[in-house]
Amino acid sequence: MLVPVEQVRELAEGILVANGVPADQARTQASLLLEAEMRAIPSHGLLRLRRVIERIHSGATVPGITGTLEWTARSFLSVDGERGLGPVVAMAALNAIIPRAQEDGIAIAAIRNANHLGALAYYAEHVAALGLTCIALTVSEALVHPWGGRKAMIGTNPIAIGVPAEPHPMVLDMATGLVSMGKIHDHANRGAPIPLGWALDENGDPTTDATAAKKGAIAPFGGPKGYALGIAFEVLVSSLAGAAIGTGVKGTLDSVNPCNKGDIFIVIAPPHADAARELVSGYLDDIRSAAPADPDHPVLAPGDRAQKARSQSLAKGMYIDDGLWADLQKLAAESRKENV
Repeated sequence: MLVPVEQVRELAEGILVANGVPADQARTQASLLLEAEMRAIPSHGLLRLRRVIERIHSGATVPGITGTLEWTARSFLSVDGERGLGPVVAMAALNAIIPRAQEDGIAIAAIRNANHLGALAYYAEHVAALGLTCIALTVSEALVHPWGGRKAMIGTNPIAIGVPAEPHPMVLDMATGLVSMGKIHDHANRGAPIPLGWALDENGDPTTDATAAKKGAIAPFGGPKGYALGIAFEVLVSSLAGAAIGTGVKGTLDSVNPCNKGDIFIVIAPPHADAARELVSGYLDDIRSAAPADPDHPVLAPGDRAQKARSQSLAKGMYIDDGLWADLQKLAAESRKENV
């Protein structure tokens, strides 16, 4: 079904506020989820709202927190998220390092003890829209099996890169797992099978059953190359943030465990910003004008598909699965009842 974006925003923010989240933080958390939904990325969208609320009720997430920020070097910010909402802590860290990057050319924030960030593209695009380059990295619970292995030992470990460009920033957001566990959950919630090759079941055997895959392991993308990148990102993020690693990571998918993964944001100010923007914009235009293999499917730059989906959502309404919409209405009613 199609629902006006502002109607969905009001519903999501209302649910969060009713469960103890300050209004400004509710807007930040809801915006993160809505932006994913508008971009046709339901795995990182509103289906995660119920878990956010469950984590608040269990004490695994503490609303109202922005984290403790400590500059351990001129351009290195160490952040203890203190169990705050992931997007809230992340935006507080970015707001601190952006001015430092504008002064010094580069600044890094290393975050620990904060909750799930959601889609990294949200942050990369925010920074790039300010004329700065952003590299964002995070890790997840061990969900991906090593190349040649059968047990989950590595996070899906996504990376996002945002670079200023026209008509909109170039934003890459991808995981080193073949798919996100959120996408597996989305298929399971809809009762839809997953393609063979996406994941193994808990016995280490290939499966098309999304529910079985939730208990198993996702394949690394690109075989040994994606596996190696996943390892590299895990080591980089966990060591710099002082966070858990590998099978020790908890709290990105459940409702009770404190979230102990790490996050890294690197913000860079291009020394010749206008020239860099012009260079990148021209190159991306060349990419888009390249002759397509299929005339019905023009060549796109990273982020183009998401931008088109977002524009359509704003113009015509946001597509939300009927089951998800019913669950959001139920969650809103439960929240109102608890606060009567």
